[in-house]
Amino acid sequence: MPPLQRQVTSSDSYNYLLFLPGGVHPDGGDGVPPTVGDVYDGLRLRNETQELLLPTILFLHGAGERGSNLDNVKRHGVAKIVEQQSDFPFIVISPQCPQGEYWNVKRLGTLLDEVIASYPVDPNRVYLTGLSMGGYGTWHLAAVQPERFAAIAPICGGGNPQAARKLKNLPVWAFHGAKDNVVPLSESEIMVSALKACDGNVKFTVYPEANHDSWTQTYNNPELYEWFLRHQRQKAVNKSS
Repeated sequence: MPPLQRQVTSSDSYNYLLFLPGGVHPDGGDGVPPTVGDVYDGLRLRNETQELLLPTILFLHGAGERGSNLDNVKRHGVAKIVEQQSDFPFIVISPQCPQGEYWNVKRLGTLLDEVIASYPVDPNRVYLTGLSMGGYGTWHLAAVQPERFAAIAPICGGGNPQAARKLKNLPVWAFHGAKDNVVPLSESEIMVSALKACDGNVKFTVYPEANHDSWTQTYNNPELYEWFLRHQRQKAVNKSS
């Protein structure tokens, strides 16, 4: 059985894994990792005939999956889930952060631009999630570009509480293990409290017995994906103040 995710190289953002619902893959098979343009060519006819825009998840992995081998991204999270579920109802983009680096907001923004231009992504239903280092990346990217997402789900991460006001109109569901000895529970608690203080739309799930791995039960729970699909991007409102 061929892999359900294709490896895509990008010189401007990050290399990433691409999952398309139903196990549909772009044309290829020569063993050479496709570029964004190669994948787009393979999807173009399908787009023209179906004109179907699909909900999309941007998944940010943790520190242990950094490097240059995209297969490592499949160890945890949404990239692991879709390897086992060809009927997963989202496009999934799982970039890989190089070794020794952290998620860069500008490069992630460029990646989103590439993805929306290249695949049948519904720009009103783009969801952001990540675990550990990716949880931090989720908080930070959403605070800088909140208008790009319909909802976010940061797992065992943290962010800047002073930026919480920028997230107040964005649905957030945060997750953390109460016994996390790598990223303290307080990291999520600080962000959730800051959001509540500015009347943000936030849910918070704490697993009483979980250590650092609070992502397995989160990503295995169909409720997360049902919650995503209940949300669409809100239109920006201009304010004079």
